[in-house]
Amino acid sequence: MIQTIHIDPTNATPIWKQIEENVRHLVASEILLPGMPMPSVRDLSKELRVNPATVAKAYQRLTDAGVLMVKRGEGTFVSESPPVMPDEKRKDVLRESARRYAAIAATIGATQEEAIDELKNAMAHTRLRQNEPDQEPEDPAWREYGAHRNL
Repeated sequence: MIQTIHIDPTNATPIWKQIEENVRHLVASEILLPGMPMPSVRDLSKELRVNPATVAKAYQRLTDAGVLMVKRGEGTFVSESPPVMPDEKRKDVLRESARRYAAIAATIGATQEEAIDELKNAMAHTRLRQNEPDQEPEDPAWREYGAHRNL
């Protein structure tokens, strides 16, 4: 699992956020399965060459969100079931995430159609990994993305 988390120190996104997003992606894609143990904070920070506090912050946020769970004396694991989120909170999270994505798309000059197409490709890629892990996504960019991320 450790090999599938990639951080980019030149990226403006905080490293703890990159770790959090990587783990969320791996869980959503069912590369990390329910109940699977996570590397310790110390091991992951050593592997990624980051401060343990950075990994601890990502793990804490994922635990708070219900993506990971901590078993005292045993370690950190992928939650057995997806986090339950009330409809209103789920809508708030989706709305905020969509606003951030739209802002990025606008600032790089993407058209609305391009942005929507990429979102559809991302959703299809995630669903494809969940339902048909042996099939490749149609979009070559996603194949390259998956290869880069060891998917």
